[in-house]
Amino acid sequence: MKRLLKKKCQMLLAIAIASPAVLMAQDKVEANVGADLVSGYIWRGQDLGNVSVQPSVSIGYKGFSLSAWGSVGFEKSDTKEFDLTLGYGIGGFSVSVTDYWFNGGPGYFHYGAHNTNHTFEAQVGYDFGVLALNWYTNFAGNVGYKANGERAYASYFSIEAPFRLGGLDWSACVGATPWENDFYNGGKSGFAVSEVGVKATKELKITESWTLPLFAQVIWNPATEGAYFVAGLSF
Repeated sequence: MKRLLKKKCQMLLAIAIASPAVLMAQDKVEANVGADLVSGYIWRGQDLGNVSVQPSVSIGYKGFSLSAWGSVGFEKSDTKEFDLTLGYGIGGFSVSVTDYWFNGGPGYFHYGAHNTNHTFEAQVGYDFGVLALNWYTNFAGNVGYKANGERAYASYFSIEAPFRLGGLDWSACVGATPWENDFYNGGKSGFAVSEVGVKATKELKITESWTLPLFAQVIWNPATEGAYFVAGLSF
């Protein structure tokens, strides 16, 4: 389970899914719609599926934003995901609340503490330009649990740095969970580094006025000893 980046560093980049992009206080309503086609669904170092289509739509006004993001795989057994994010950003500062939902359990409108497939997460972050810092904490729904059954309020923090090299746009990301929980990394106890990743993006020129962003990303999860190579197209 997730989840959920511009979530997963990916939630920030997707609409950000995962966690919204930094917004300026625009004076008019702005809307966006798009989709990613990815060779694998890796979120915060967690392997959540194979080839997937991930649509998104967002609307923003004066720094406030409301975004919807989803993921569906090509296999019948793949988990379907639907996330809603309400956020606010000004300058480099951003704060948001995301509702992650996954099929395969209680229906969408089940919100009971012990009968829900929703996870509610709060995010706060600051983008300094050369470095972006974000903190995420589950506060309701599936909050994650400790080995003794206590609620863990699973949390995650990430550091991301963009740079340009060889004519491409790159970003490096490190993410970790600060304390014991069963929401990330198969329940590894204590502090654990969940993601070390490098991502490169290139604009593919289709016509004189239309380009498609192509990205490739290498991700390692030291906590689970996982390694992933993911490619995708953004439409």
